[in-house]
Amino acid sequence: MPGLLVLMGSGETSPTMVEIHRAAARTLRAGARAVLLDTPYAFQENRADISARACRYFAHSVGLDVEVAAAITGADWVFSGPGSPTYALDRWADSGVAGDLRARVRAREGVTVLASAAACTAGLATVPVYEIYKVGAEPAWREGIDLLEALGLQAVLIPHFDNAEGGTHDTRYCYLGESRLSRMERDLPPGTAVLGLDEHTALVIDLESESVRVAGRGGLTVRRPGTLTVLPAGTHTDLAELRRLAEGRAGTPAPPQPSSSPETALSEVTLEESIRSCEESFKAAAAGPDMVAAAQAVLDLEVELVKWAADTEEDSGGVEQARELMRLLIARLGELASTASQHSQDLPALVLPLLALRAELRGKGCYDVADALREAMARGGVMVEDTPDGPRWTSVS
Repeated sequence: MPGLLVLMGSGETSPTMVEIHRAAARTLRAGARAVLLDTPYAFQENRADISARACRYFAHSVGLDVEVAAAITGADWVFSGPGSPTYALDRWADSGVAGDLRARVRAREGVTVLASAAACTAGLATVPVYEIYKVGAEPAWREGIDLLEALGLQAVLIPHFDNAEGGTHDTRYCYLGESRLSRMERDLPPGTAVLGLDEHTALVIDLESESVRVAGRGGLTVRRPGTLTVLPAGTHTDLAELRRLAEGRAGTPAPPQPSSSPETALSEVTLEESIRSCEESFKAAAAGPDMVAAAQAVLDLEVELVKWAADTEEDSGGVEQARELMRLLIARLGELASTASQHSQDLPALVLPLLALRAELRGKGCYDVADALREAMARGGVMVEDTPDGPRWTSVS
C-alpha cells in the first residue's frame, strides 16, 4: 500500500480539509483499518465527545469508519489531532507509539495524518504550547518524535503558523509570537530549519515517489536564520527540493500549479469568515428592514453551524461563537417584530418570514432554536400558537 504522510496546520475536522482527507483515503485498500489516536486530548473531560465528533466527520464526510485507540499496530490509516503536544509525547514514548509512528514513515507504508498538536510533535523538537502560552513557562523546546528525520529533514514543525487570534498581541507560530520563536530558534541544533504550516493548510508527502504538495488556504514556510521561503498552497515539488530549502541551499521551488484534482473545490472559507459574512448580511437586512433577507441570514448561519459541528479545534471557539451570534440575531428579530407591531399595516410582511424561518428550523430538527425564535417574537409583541392547521399569530401590542 502506498505510503503517505499528511501534516496539517489546523482545521483537521473542518469542511476546509475534507478533500485532502478524501484524497488520502482513496489510496487505501478495501477494508483498510483506520485508527484515531486520541492521546493528545485524552486528559480532557470531554474526550469522548471530541472522539465522537471526529468519527462522525470521517464517516460522513470522508467515508472512513474509524476506531478510537491508543495503539496503531496493524493500522492502515492513522490520525491524531488536537490537544497537548507534550501530553501526547510523554504517553507515546512510554507506550511505544512514537517508535511505531517512526517505523511507518521509515517503511514508507500506510497513511499517517497528524494535525495541530499531533503535527507539532513530528520534528526533532516540539513546541510545548500549553505550558508556554497558557501557563507561562519559560520558552524551551521538548524533544519530538522526529518523523522528519526519516525523510532526510532536520527540522521542527510548527502548526498554526499564521494564527491571528491574539488581535492586539502576536499569536503567530503556534501562539509563540516572533520574540519567543526567535529566542527558541537559537536553542535548536545547528542546521535545523523551522517548517511552519499555516492554519487550514496541509503538507502532503508521498513517501514512495517523494513528491510533495501544499494544499489548503495558506502555505508552508521554510525558515532558517536570516532566510525565509514560503511555498503557497498549490505548490508541487519534491523532498529533494524541500531538503535543499531546509539546509539553506539555494533552491528553485516549483510555483503553484493548476490542478484538475478534487482539491480545486476545497472550501476555503473558515467558520470565522462565515460568521462575519452572516452577521453583515443580517445587519444590512435589518436596516431595511427586509425580514426575508434577515431570516435568510440566520438560516445561512445555521447551515454553517451544521457544516462545522464536527470541528474538534476547540481553542478558536468558533462553533460556540456562531451559536452565540445566532441567539443574538434571533433576539434582534424579536426586536424588529416589536418595532413592526407599532405599525400594524407592515406587520404581516415582517412576521411571515419569521414564521417561515421557524418552520424551516423545526423541519431540520432545530427545535431549541425554533423555540428561541418564538420566544423572541413574543417579547416583540407577536404571539405564535401552533395549531393542527399550522401556526397562528396575533399581535398583542
